[in-house]
Amino acid sequence: MKQAMNKMNRRSFLQWSTHATAGSTLAVWMTSAAVHSQESVSEPLQLRLEEATIADLQGLMASGRLTARQLVQMYLDRIKALDQKGPTLRSILEINPNALMIAEALDNERRTKGSRGLLHGMPILLKDNIDTVDMMTTAGSLALVGPRPPQDATVTTRLREAGVVILGKANMTEWANFRSTRASSGWSGVGRQGLNPYVLDRSPCGSSSGSAQAVSADLVTAALGTETNGSIVCPSSVCGVVGIKPTVGLTSRAGVIPISHTQDTVGSICRTVADAAAVLAALTGVDPRDPATSDSDGHFFTDYTQFLDPHGMKGARIGIVRQYFGINEHADRVVLPLIEVMREMGAVIVDPANFTNFAAFPGAQRTVFEYEFKADLNQYLASRSDLSVHTLEDLIAFNNAHAAEEMPYFQQELFMASQARGPLTDQEYLDALARDLRISQKEGIDDVMDRLELDALFAPSRNPAWAIDVVNGDRGLLGSSTPAALAGYPLITVPAGYAFGELPVGVTFMGRRWSEPTLLRIAFAFEQATKARRPPKFLPTLRLV
Repeated sequence: MKQAMNKMNRRSFLQWSTHATAGSTLAVWMTSAAVHSQESVSEPLQLRLEEATIADLQGLMASGRLTARQLVQMYLDRIKALDQKGPTLRSILEINPNALMIAEALDNERRTKGSRGLLHGMPILLKDNIDTVDMMTTAGSLALVGPRPPQDATVTTRLREAGVVILGKANMTEWANFRSTRASSGWSGVGRQGLNPYVLDRSPCGSSSGSAQAVSADLVTAALGTETNGSIVCPSSVCGVVGIKPTVGLTSRAGVIPISHTQDTVGSICRTVADAAAVLAALTGVDPRDPATSDSDGHFFTDYTQFLDPHGMKGARIGIVRQYFGINEHADRVVLPLIEVMREMGAVIVDPANFTNFAAFPGAQRTVFEYEFKADLNQYLASRSDLSVHTLEDLIAFNNAHAAEEMPYFQQELFMASQARGPLTDQEYLDALARDLRISQKEGIDDVMDRLELDALFAPSRNPAWAIDVVNGDRGLLGSSTPAALAGYPLITVPAGYAFGELPVGVTFMGRRWSEPTLLRIAFAFEQATKARRPPKFLPTLRLV
């Protein structure tokens, strides 16, 4: 194992620039002569990376005051200062060694052919379960360190076609938090424990932890995450950013290390709803490599920013799922006053809008996961002849052989349970899957929304971040993602405020299948009215009275 670790050190996960910028903010001065040497301007431009949106950066690039190469270099400097030094967030596993070269090529293309669109030259980070040919895909596991995938994931390809600079790979809860029942969110064998940028001894939640950490800390413009149940929503909520979990089938999962083909989906994590909508648009479309996307034909859009309306709350019927209140008083204190804010914005508040079968959740989800994880992961590993592990059984053996590095705090009981499952033809699996779809769709979200004629359901996304405990695992008390997860339906989480003045709390808008346009309209209006997002302070701990 020492040999494997040394190999990782030699390869180096991070290709740093030679210049480091210290501090939690980064300001640079440059003249347009740095972009076009034959031009000059009378005033310098001060560019502050903190909270810069895609629209802000595109405006600077269009005017010739910023290049993609400069932007990538600035993010690399900030990553060095904050992710591996200073607060040491551990949100990023690997920097794309070609990032600067790709950015420069995109700059040349902009000058000679024009821009490809909203994402031209934008640096984006990918969760490390999404395949890229120029970087490793490890799912956080040392078992997958070394080879690079032979083919990009479909979402990776689509981002590249949109002119994105794939900046690097984000740390994540190992195996998307499906290895142990008492894992610590944000911990992986490769990246170790990631930290919440708001309060460093608090959990970043999982499994798309690094994606949310990096976006929140302004280490990247945007990131992709994946969700099976809460893996985009939870880290986005506790790290104070926007997360979109799309309808299953709206975005391709081809080339993404799986948990469940029934529930897995790829979505965007950004600091604003507008940015998240712009990134989502680049991911959609039917993909022959993922049969589930065939259902999206006629339901996907190549421009989701068209649905953003600051007055989008007016007349919208918002159902308050009271069953998610009264669980965590700290989340309630933040979220409850916002119901009246939505009413003042012109929304029709339907309160309560409860699930008639709430006690049925989370259903037989774990049974479905155990069956599908084994089948789906074995299929993915079989496509990676470059790896030394080819089955779930091989991974279990690897972890046992390298327990000191891979299992110092928690074990692999979910791996073992999944390995013990039979094929997807087992009646137990078929019955569990049918039950979950029934209770979440016809008897769940569809029922309450049809019965009360709702446009969206509203609930707190999650309780505030808990203290990191790698020994005993997570202490999450509240999570409203399960109905949409079981159903394969979309939801959006948006920053709502702060518990104890420092710990972010998000709210969730969830809806019917393919209702992303409606949810984006409502979420954007909510965001514009509340303006809750603020950058993190990297506090070492939470000061409590």
